Amino acid sequence: MGRLKTAKENPSLLFDFKEITKMRLALSVVFSSLAGYLLGVDNVDFKTLTLLAFGGYFMVGASNAFNQIIEKDLDALMDRTKNRPIPAGRMSVTTAFIIASVFTLLGVIILYTINKQTAMFGAISIFLYTCVYTPLKTKTPLAVFVGAIPGAIPFMLGWVAATDDFGIEPGTLFALQFFWQFPHFWAIGWFLFEDYKKGGFYMLPTGKQDKGTAVQTIMYTIWTVIVSIIPVFGFTGRLELSIVAAVIVFAFGLWMLYYAIRLFKVMTEKGAKQLMLVSVSYITLVQIVYVIDKFIR
Repeated sequence: MGRLKTAKENPSLLFDFKEITKMRLALSVVFSSLAGYLLGVDNVDFKTLTLLAFGGYFMVGASNAFNQIIEKDLDALMDRTKNRPIPAGRMSVTTAFIIASVFTLLGVIILYTINKQTAMFGAISIFLYTCVYTPLKTKTPLAVFVGAIPGAIPFMLGWVAATDDFGIEPGTLFALQFFWQFPHFWAIGWFLFEDYKKGGFYMLPTGKQDKGTAVQTIMYTIWTVIVSIIPVFGFTGRLELSIVAAVIVFAFGLWMLYYAIRLFKVMTEKGAKQLMLVSVSYITLVQIVYVIDKFIR
């Protein structure tokens, strides 16, 4: 009696849909947007919250689908991406393009029903990710800097959806997620270095798994920690943080910094993977603390 095949060995249409839109990544982005909304809103409007969730998912799904269309030939060269729907031959470029285009239209329309600024930032995110970040990935490590911009928009987007305003508050949320992405993606670039190299992607700031990359990872982690506690000092308008919450957020930052420093010491792929996993937990926990603190303060 043969063993049951896994989803990756016998992919379904649902599996391919999840892969082309990168469902797990998209849901994490939606989580950031919803956290930003809860921080900015005075009274929660569940209709707006639902629209933001669906609009955000469509925008991220569109970006990911366009990205996989552009990188289909390179994805076929890398172990981690060769089983994606397009390089594996399970989905045509035309089908993927239709999905991406429909998702873009739906995302912009849904976000526009919230307010014009939310739709504008959503559209900017798709443009930068697809038309600037993706082509730059094989050209220069500075692509990570460009990619950090659309990657930092979701947390900010939630606040804009709640207030129809862009000021110091969403700017601070943007800065937090912006700086966080450097240690996060450099950790990924480190432990997937050899696989990325097959596709011609050089994501590390020095182009190598060296002390220079490790030092920059530490520095951007420090910036992330600093930005995360700025709201406790009362400089960020309506975005506030209690002393207790700031101490908790700072402790989470030290946890992430420990693994960034550890990567500098061990210089291994295992160390980089540990930093990546901690960084994912860090940004999620910080956003949760921000939201809880707002509603119990």
